Amino acid sequence: GSILDIALAAGIEIDHACGGVCACSTCHAVVREGEETLSEMSDAEEDQLSFAPGLTPFSRLSCQSVANGTPNLVVWIPDWNRNLAREAH
Repeated sequence: GSILDIALAAGIEIDHACGGVCACSTCHAVVREGEETLSEMSDAEEDQLSFAPGLTPFSRLSCQSVANGTPNLVVWIPDWNRNLAREAH
């Protein structure tokens, strides 16, 4: 699954205002190790990622980054990357 799917299944909250359909950049993540184990970045992901603050050469959208199951994928979720317009439950 995607980094977003894996994190949510493990109880790790990652903001994803668009529902994980590559229509925003709130699920921005930085891959620290194992970038080669992820799916290739699409043009749509690259376009949306350009709106995320704090980009690095290893930035990805967690909803679009699908892991191949190889161990040792290390991802950092910036704590400042929050959806401030999220509705209260």
